[in-house]
Amino acid sequence: MKRGMTRRTFLRRAATTLSLTPLLAACGGAEKSETPATSSAAGGSPTVVVPSQRTSTATASGQLRIGYLPITDAAPLLLAHAKGFYREEGLSVEQPTMFRSWAQVAEAFQARQVDVVHLLMPLAIWMRFGQQVPVKLVAWDHVNGSALTVAERIERLEDLAGATVAIPFWYSIHNVLLQRLLERAGLRPILEGQPSASERTVKLVVLAPADMAPALANGSIAGYIVAEPFNALAEVQKAGKILRFSGDVWLDHACCVVMLHEEECVSRPDWAQAVVRAVVRAQRFARENRAEAAQLLAKRGDRGYLPQPLQAIERVLLDHDHDRYVREGVIRHPEWSAARIDFRPYPFSSYTAALIEHLRRTRVQGDASFLQQLDPLRAHEELVDDRFVRQALTEEGGPAVFGLPESLEREELIDP
Repeated sequence: MKRGMTRRTFLRRAATTLSLTPLLAACGGAEKSETPATSSAAGGSPTVVVPSQRTSTATASGQLRIGYLPITDAAPLLLAHAKGFYREEGLSVEQPTMFRSWAQVAEAFQARQVDVVHLLMPLAIWMRFGQQVPVKLVAWDHVNGSALTVAERIERLEDLAGATVAIPFWYSIHNVLLQRLLERAGLRPILEGQPSASERTVKLVVLAPADMAPALANGSIAGYIVAEPFNALAEVQKAGKILRFSGDVWLDHACCVVMLHEEECVSRPDWAQAVVRAVVRAQRFARENRAEAAQLLAKRGDRGYLPQPLQAIERVLLDHDHDRYVREGVIRHPEWSAARIDFRPYPFSSYTAALIEHLRRTRVQGDASFLQQLDPLRAHEELVDDRFVRQALTEEGGPAVFGLPESLEREELIDP
């Protein structure tokens, strides 16, 4: 809570609903043609998301409501539901609700249609500081877990000159990493106009993750960088190939993070602790039981949390073909021993600071001037509430159980 702000003022501000639709449109991330999202999570009928102006606090219905995108980044939130961890923490929980795009997830979360979500960390930074939405990052949801997938004709980054590449959102680690990769290859990203091979430009466009593989298949884009399992799906369907893994560019970077409303962290800390404890337990389960986790997540008939087939999800969680990726140069830093996806919940301040610095260098649509005003470490303190994840880590056996340093400090390693 900012200094000088009274509790009453804070709660009144936190309870005020802002419409994120025009804000997302200004950022270039709203997909206006989208229909309401649906969910067909295991054991339940689809949940239809209907626009709402409701401003009640979390669990007013008596149940925890989870929102997610159908990607493996959501695994901890979904596995905590599948394994009954929320219930064991005393939380009554609804069937998780699946959304189609980041714009939908962000809007539903801000409008209080859902209580806990996973969000792109740069998106969380933009919401908190660019739009003054009182959100709190309470844990990382996973590390790594994304890749740059390209058409078969693309052999190296330089071959993308004159092409179009899709990203899931302007404020995403995907946009940051892609622009660093293009810079290293001597290419220049553009957001408007047509790309030119002679001018060595690459056009960036925002697409919902589910639209990326079809766009690659029909030739409207030459590649995309996005969360799994859409990269593995392209491999399974022989629609494209992976050129680089995100964790091979920025070691153990956070992509999605667990978000709660700040009001709940302030007024309902026991509730917030229960949510985080369940999610951290699910991360440990995913690390130690990857095959079972894939089975729980994958679509089987008309049931499943994720709509992708088991074969694609297993490629991600079980890290298939690692040695082949090293031989072919897809993995440039085998000495990093970076997993294709891993689950390490602690939010390092060094990462927040480095991410803000890289976001300042990254081209986005809309006004990003707020980034220049941020003190990176102070921004971390305002965005992140790590007391819940620290407690959960202690209860799960300590940081080492998750491959984390006991100091909970690290240096960032970035090499595109």
